[in-house]
Amino acid sequence: MNRLTKSQDLWSLILETIDEGIHVVDQHGVTIFYNRVASQLDGMQPEQVLGKHLLDAFPSLAQETSTLLRVLTTGQPIHNQHQTYMNKEGKWVDTINTTLPVLRHGECIAAVEIAKDYSRLQTLANRLAEIQAQMKTGQTGGREERRLRFYHLDQIITQDEKMLALIEQARRAARTNSPILVYGETGTGKELFVQGIHQASPRSGQPFIAQNCAALPASLLEGLLFGTVRGSFTGAVDRPGLFELADGGTLFLDEINSMPLELQAKLLRVLQEKQVRRVGGTQSQAVDVRIMAATNQKPLDAVEQGALREDLFYRLQVVALPIPPLRERLQDIPLLTQHFITSFKQQFTSPLEGVSAEVAKVFQQYSWPGNVRELKHVIEAAFNLSDGPLLKVSDLPDYLLDRNRYGSWQQSLSLQEQLFYYETQLIEEALLTTGGNLKKAAQLLGIPRQTLQYKLAKRRTIARKEK
Repeated sequence: MNRLTKSQDLWSLILETIDEGIHVVDQHGVTIFYNRVASQLDGMQPEQVLGKHLLDAFPSLAQETSTLLRVLTTGQPIHNQHQTYMNKEGKWVDTINTTLPVLRHGECIAAVEIAKDYSRLQTLANRLAEIQAQMKTGQTGGREERRLRFYHLDQIITQDEKMLALIEQARRAARTNSPILVYGETGTGKELFVQGIHQASPRSGQPFIAQNCAALPASLLEGLLFGTVRGSFTGAVDRPGLFELADGGTLFLDEINSMPLELQAKLLRVLQEKQVRRVGGTQSQAVDVRIMAATNQKPLDAVEQGALREDLFYRLQVVALPIPPLRERLQDIPLLTQHFITSFKQQFTSPLEGVSAEVAKVFQQYSWPGNVRELKHVIEAAFNLSDGPLLKVSDLPDYLLDRNRYGSWQQSLSLQEQLFYYETQLIEEALLTTGGNLKKAAQLLGIPRQTLQYKLAKRRTIARKEK
């Protein structure tokens, strides 16, 4: 019994740490768990809810309107239901709720509701739209305008033949209005190409607006892109979307493969009809916008995985620009290294002038999973650590040296050991590329997420033994 109590306490502590509202009722509709986030969303103290029937704690609800009670009755889950309500403190709260039955021997003995708070994200999205509108109409007082810095194609530093050919293709594409799809690993410089094309095009004096499609949930991204009509949902106001704000210019949609499929269908209609309709509106408005999109994986892979609509892929890839990773343009590494050293010398007080021969060799052997961006960060770190005119191996991050050693001592390992360490390197590179996102890393590696979790756990076990 003591072990059971400890287990229950542990689960309660775990659920309290989750940054989402969690509300659990038993088969009679009485609250048996109510975490801190749920309490904050509802403006209620836990003691006002725990141990009470749901309709007693929330008199504004009814058997028909309460998702928890409906799930108790039907035993069927309710996924991603949008809910807007005023809490006890008079504050409007916007959530997306998923309500799940807890079944035992086919009987529903409890219901769990998980509420995600989108109120803060909605405020952020609204503010972003306001700033974009002000920038277009020149109402920012000049401060934001002075901060804007657009890259030009001739600022892309390279001596690699493939990159030089891509830059020439980009110059030719800049003269047209065709959609452009740029793809390459994280940190390869996709937005540099996109900005450079915009600046080389006849639209250079018109708005350039960029939006990361993975940065916002679908419900907010739709309103931000297409605009809203007052009254279309609680708190909605008449506001133009990014398509309208970018009229005459360029709209860059980064990580297009993260855009929900239903929004991809709406984007396809805008591309085909050159008209946009605000969320909740009945009238369409003509827009003249050039669409550029980017993805950090091969587009056909995204299509096969169901992350990118096939019809949208064919519509976007009128001009396709595949940006090669840094490991495939090794001759650019010395050039980029010196460029970053020169740039950082303007910001730091440091005697650093270049890199030693040993460091240059490490840089050539390293695989650079974070690409040019990672190289830039390594050089910036060196300005904080190095005390001499040349960057030494001892000034480099440990992780970079560990990965670099694979090539030098693998020959003494068995085939099984070599495969293990090579696989470890691939996993680490995938995690670095995706910012630690297990699902995306598994997709890059072409394995199920559960398999990746197993491999990571196995490596942690081996690492503990080696210590």
